[in-house]
Amino acid sequence: MVRVDQQKFFHRLGVRVRELRTERGHSQEDMISYGFSARHWQQIETGRSITVSTLLRICAVFGISVERLVRGLDRGIYKN
Repeated sequence: MVRVDQQKFFHRLGVRVRELRTERGHSQEDMISYGFSARHWQQIETGRSITVSTLLRICAVFGISVERLVRGLDRGIYKN
């Protein structure tokens, strides 16, 4: 049976989302204008698990594909 380290994946996703936000010069509070609460955005960036719907919203905010956002985040998360 294969186990998946989801915590590692979502932590990496949070780091990537934070990097994208800061590269674009936005604060966490700026994300409110995109329909996120500041608290929800903080949780995303700290690695809390998110839904596919939230993932799609994040991609829309940054104008990138899901594939680009998650590329490589699954390395080393699968264990036998």
